[in-house]
Amino acid sequence: MDAAVHIPDRVEYQTHPSQYRHWKLSFNGPVATLAADFDENGGLRPGYKLKLNSYDLGVDIELNDAINRIRFEHPEVRTVVVTSARDKVFCSGANIFMLGVSSHSWKVNFCKFTNETRNGLEDSSKHSGLKFLAAVNGACAGGGYEMALACDEIILVDDRSSAVSLPEVPLLGVLPGTGGLTRVTDKRKVRHDLADIFCTTTEGVRGKKAKDWRLVDDIVKPAQFADKVQERALALAAQSDRPADGKGVALPPLQRTMDADALTYAHVAVAIDRAKRVATFTVKAPTGAQPTDVAGIEAAGAAWYPLQMARELEDAILQMRTNELDIGTWLIKTQGDSAAVLAMDATLQAHQNHWLVRETIGLLRRTFSRLDVSSRSLFALVEAGSCFAGTLLELALACDRSYHLALPDDEAAAPKITLTALNFGTYPMATDESRIGRRFYNEAPAMDAARGAQGQPLDADAAFALGLVTANPDDIDWADEVRIAIEERVAMSPDALTGMEANLRFNGVETMATRVFGRLTAWQNWIFQRPNAVGEKGALKVYGKGDKAVFDWNRV
Repeated sequence: MDAAVHIPDRVEYQTHPSQYRHWKLSFNGPVATLAADFDENGGLRPGYKLKLNSYDLGVDIELNDAINRIRFEHPEVRTVVVTSARDKVFCSGANIFMLGVSSHSWKVNFCKFTNETRNGLEDSSKHSGLKFLAAVNGACAGGGYEMALACDEIILVDDRSSAVSLPEVPLLGVLPGTGGLTRVTDKRKVRHDLADIFCTTTEGVRGKKAKDWRLVDDIVKPAQFADKVQERALALAAQSDRPADGKGVALPPLQRTMDADALTYAHVAVAIDRAKRVATFTVKAPTGAQPTDVAGIEAAGAAWYPLQMARELEDAILQMRTNELDIGTWLIKTQGDSAAVLAMDATLQAHQNHWLVRETIGLLRRTFSRLDVSSRSLFALVEAGSCFAGTLLELALACDRSYHLALPDDEAAAPKITLTALNFGTYPMATDESRIGRRFYNEAPAMDAARGAQGQPLDADAAFALGLVTANPDDIDWADEVRIAIEERVAMSPDALTGMEANLRFNGVETMATRVFGRLTAWQNWIFQRPNAVGEKGALKVYGKGDKAVFDWNRV
């Protein structure tokens, strides 16, 4: 067990700009500015102060909220400038004292959410035309530089003192765990030997050398800095097709009921069985009349089913991931009319280039990706009344296994699954491939057969024949087969399962995102538990105390 402090309180991921303690959000035409001004006394947990614009999970919860509000509430914004409201300091990275007093699981969940937030900036730049410019106007270290690395461009003030650095290895005995190492090489293409020096130097790199090494895109003297930032922000904005005259959609607080063993939203419900260490997620299909044109979608706003459902599902995943560590197996179910889901998919596809539809698809894409990288066993149960079709079929395709009930004597009641065009690339994984492509290694025969089945309701036997589900037990065997599978799963080592699932889910081509989640995060996870980092004389534990770290010099 962790010897660190116990964290009993639930973490809340919903917030609003009026509640921010760490970010100042402002707008000027096509440019929004997010200025870091972290409240030293505003830590999410007691025991540390957020000095020098160092951050904790609460800071990143606000950042995630701010970016989502820019995406949906301000379609006129084309560039986001990330900078600091503090003199001589941009961001000093994750708060070291927070890491020192946190449990291992807290550190890992913190790093995962931070990774997802950083990756989300790049996702919006790639898919939605929302560009990001880091205006580094002071010291920029560790996670602060990693935040800058997630932006499209980095401008560093050339004031003879401001530097960028990744000092985790020499200073703390850990790694730049939110993608620093990966983005330095894969994204900025810093030469290997120069990256080696950079990542083992505590003081960092400044001025012309930072630009020559590709660590930043440009350096600017203080007197010209503000003008240069505005010039580049407008130049990036010119590359975007986000609508200057678009009408934003306000994101109201989610209506959610939270009981001891349940989370209930309008379209998503989570039931927790603590004795079995299992949670059941149920996503409901749209009901009633749904808009099919742009005017109707805009009028529905945040209540438009796919947008509201995506927000609810994202919140449920984050709530369960952070606050329910012992619930290691998630059963994924759907409920409702598949025809309503197919109609929704037709609307999404028809209007996919409209900014609001595009942003909604983006939120769905990122939410499904959160499911992919959650360290939980995921089993889909296709039962009577299910609606695993199109977009909602992605939930089953994300799972480690799927069980599809066969009712050979009752065709009308037999649950069906249905593929649509949206299953073939609209919601790519971190590997940049579709889940159906991941499933079949993009091999032509299986992919062609799946494409040929688009739009056809497939019962258990047909789905099994195409390789779309894991098992197709009939109603006689269903209860026992599912029960045994779940009981076996929850009895296994959660550590071994986490490692196994992460490896099996991300087969195929490696990308920067899979390197961050599948390789770098795994290394960081391991290093965070080693005595050299968190032992009594580990580098992370003695930081700021005036003591020197004591290392076990054995290479492992």
